[in-house]
Amino acid sequence: MVRIVGGRWRGTRLVVPDIDGLRPSADRVRETLFNWLMPALPGARVLDLFAGSGALGLESISRGASSATLVERDAHLVLGLRDVAGRLEGGQTAEIIQDDALAWLPRAASEARRYDIAYIDPPFAGNLWADAIAGVLPLMADDAWLYVEAPVSAAIAMPAGWRLDREGSTREVAYRLWRRGI
Repeated sequence: MVRIVGGRWRGTRLVVPDIDGLRPSADRVRETLFNWLMPALPGARVLDLFAGSGALGLESISRGASSATLVERDAHLVLGLRDVAGRLEGGQTAEIIQDDALAWLPRAASEARRYDIAYIDPPFAGNLWADAIAGVLPLMADDAWLYVEAPVSAAIAMPAGWRLDREGSTREVAYRLWRRGI
């Protein structure tokens, strides 16, 4: 179990099944991330690309985002996310999509979707960061924020026009928040 650590849904528990590659962001990491994003969250449109437990997307709504799109491939996780969102007051602002994240990105771009904040935290074994970043960039607003979580040893390259705003690490995970165009 992980819990939503702040906002109107604070304390809500999210089930984390034992699925290979599922590794939710630690409470301490999420608390730090959301402290960084506090001024940007009210009214933001959020994308949680590899949703897993849904902790990042749902926490965003809990803290004031106007909507969150959670993309998750695993059918069991999607059912759990829909159940949780259905029980939360205001949970209808969470759009939960069952799809492969990388396959969904071009379709989202063709729909002209735009996001203010995106979270990229894929299963570490897949080495999906470069493809995910390239695919998400066309969806991002001009002054967007992009959060990337990866193994400490991973080298994450961002294209021109993005600057590293904040970063932190644990023994195993590096987490970085990038800002576009400012």
